[in-house]
Amino acid sequence: MGVSRAALALAMLTTAPWASPPAPAHAQQAELHRMEARTRPITRFRIGSDETRFGDLEFAGGLEINATSRHFGALSGFRFVDGQGRFIGVTDTGFWVDGTLARGEDGNPAGVTDLAMTAIAGRGGAPITGKWQADAEGIAARDGTLWVSFEREHRIAVYETDGEKRRWKAAAPPPVPLHELRRNRGFEGIAIGTEASALAGALIGVTENSLDAAGNIMAFARPGTGEPFEFSVAKRDDFYVTDIDFLPDGDLILLERRFNVRDGVAMRLRRIDDAEIRARATVDGEILLEADMRFQIDNMEGLAITQDADGVPRLTIVSDDNHSILQRNLLIEFRYLTPPADAVGG
Repeated sequence: MGVSRAALALAMLTTAPWASPPAPAHAQQAELHRMEARTRPITRFRIGSDETRFGDLEFAGGLEINATSRHFGALSGFRFVDGQGRFIGVTDTGFWVDGTLARGEDGNPAGVTDLAMTAIAGRGGAPITGKWQADAEGIAARDGTLWVSFEREHRIAVYETDGEKRRWKAAAPPPVPLHELRRNRGFEGIAIGTEASALAGALIGVTENSLDAAGNIMAFARPGTGEPFEFSVAKRDDFYVTDIDFLPDGDLILLERRFNVRDGVAMRLRRIDDAEIRARATVDGEILLEADMRFQIDNMEGLAITQDADGVPRLTIVSDDNHSILQRNLLIEFRYLTPPADAVGG
């Protein structure tokens, strides 16, 4: 990965979000920045191996992304808003990120175009200022509406969107006891239940690592009708949740990250049965993938799920480089396939 495990671990320890670094001085001064993306293809997920199948996931390629502006980076949430091309993301330094993911004839990532960043505004249209208020972590999108989760000053803001224009509509605390949320371990992931889900249309939020009395990860569901409720996600090992999204069939996928000085960085994907999410339940699920520094990963923080023309779900995962020269902005994709025939029944 270009640096030693120890060097990357030290860099992550000193620059990662849990270290509470100050926001870059430029983060709240810009209104709109258009920039050119510079990408390098990632053709192998496991370093030095041509392997493409990882359990039920098939690696579909990726990109290392840089840009001609120092503002680019710190991507913490990510969603496609027009098929599998146009996307919108948020950064934990207070920016919207807009762009288009170009695809090759095989449908896999080929480049990024139309890249721009805009300061996230609050009530009255003024840019949100200060790391305490501007720490955007998760994003959900549906029918011209965007929901953005913020931690530190824990809240979920709602925006109306028309292309790159966004209008603040409302903001409210998440429907959980705020005193139980850790300052920098709030709602990293939010998502809207797909039509096939038992939670269709509901806004779901899962914290990074705010724990309930039993030591499990706090979460909530806010249905379109009815009262919101709390549930928990089973805490497994020393992984923290960094994003969530729904599969087309309705189940919930968790993106998780582990970091420690001994082992470095790892990412994990876990599938949760949507039918088990109910008031006061603690849910757990199958681990689909776990990858450490032998793979092309970094500080993986954003997850977006779409569906290919053949009906296969596609998982797009992006990283937050923390504006560190020792980290990378990565975009990697997997197709979620059914188990191979020779694995059935055995």
